[in-house]
Amino acid sequence: MDKTAIDYADFAEYDRRQRSIERHVLAAFGGGLVVGLGGMLLSGAGPAWLDRVYDPYAYVALTIAVGVTASGFGWALLGTFLAAVTTLVAAMGASALRGRFTFDVIDGGAAGLNWMLFMLVGLGLLAYVTRRNDHWGDTAAGVVGGVLLADVVDRATPGFIETEEAFWPGPALAVGILSVGAVIALRRSTGARLCALAVTAVLALLFAVVLTGVLGLSFPLDD
Repeated sequence: MDKTAIDYADFAEYDRRQRSIERHVLAAFGGGLVVGLGGMLLSGAGPAWLDRVYDPYAYVALTIAVGVTASGFGWALLGTFLAAVTTLVAAMGASALRGRFTFDVIDGGAAGLNWMLFMLVGLGLLAYVTRRNDHWGDTAAGVVGGVLLADVVDRATPGFIETEEAFWPGPALAVGILSVGAVIALRRSTGARLCALAVTAVLALLFAVVLTGVLGLSFPLDD
């Protein structure tokens, strides 16, 4: 009888785990659908700053949430890919319903879709790695923050590749603060948070320095 009870408990635990995975996959799909449709429907309907914050940071937030809550690396890969693809398809579908079907719905058009998918899935997988209680987890959290801050720097700095004049200062500061907050939230101890923030700062600084050198930009201190 005891052995039967133990086997039943193991089976019940396995069943709960499978149901949790199913709910997670469905949530990734539903989240991508809602976020993609919301982004397309909000485009041009609200204040300009909302578009600049929503695209692409709402999509990034979704994939990070999916990745960090996954039950395994493979499920994180599947969930983040599903969420990203569903977001893109939903956005294009909403665009078609509004009479302007186009690939140019999320940060860059047809040529940028593959890069966008790669970035979203990559950030989701990094978010999953942040669950580790070691330096790999700290580094993953720092890279997530570094990528986000690098994008903010790119969009807010005159002369950079994706410069948007209206992105500075309000949207840029808001996204920057939220990015730092995300790094802190992804770690569980003060030491881990400091290590992750250090990685974030170094990566963002390196990005700014490298991009400045590549573009041959200079920022004089006086007129």
